[in-house]
Amino acid sequence: MNVRPYQTADADELWEMKQSFETGLGAAADDAKAAAYDEKLTVEYRTRWLGWVGRCVEENPQCVQLVEIETGEGATDSGSPGGRDTTRPLDTAGYVFVLPESMAFVWDAAVLNEIFVWPRYRGTDAADELMTAALDVMANQALPLDRVVLDVDRENDRARAFYDRYGFDHWGEMVARPLSPDEMNEGAENADAGRGDASE
Repeated sequence: MNVRPYQTADADELWEMKQSFETGLGAAADDAKAAAYDEKLTVEYRTRWLGWVGRCVEENPQCVQLVEIETGEGATDSGSPGGRDTTRPLDTAGYVFVLPESMAFVWDAAVLNEIFVWPRYRGTDAADELMTAALDVMANQALPLDRVVLDVDRENDRARAFYDRYGFDHWGEMVARPLSPDEMNEGAENADAGRGDASE
């Protein structure tokens, strides 16, 4: 197993994993949220997201890393550096995305933005290799608070068990609302209605 920094040549493969990451989040949610995750994965989104990835890795090449697993037949003891058999092809099993240090003030902490492993490689050490690599990156960041945060679905038992193993605890609560004008007006009307209820 080999963990290495993302390179521009990996863009198509990284995007394929990102799509699966996002649709997986949607599949675990209600229909409306699932549709929102699916609809955002446009060509424009791909361009903008990969551009952002590029800016992050310019700041720190270790921000996005891929884990590769040896596949294929005919393995031999090649004695290659690091113990990896260079005669065997590698299959990308997943990726991890840590926000660079310049974004630490978003949450006053290190941010594990995304971690993804293809389903066929879950149960291997791929996720552990990625988490170890991510923690190494974040340990070297100058942070307002000595902590790492991430967003995890409370209903995702597998993910929660994985993060529990690494000592993550529930910390705070995230809420969200739309920014589109129509839905903002609806939200304002609901807020006014609630204010009236509270005053009675």
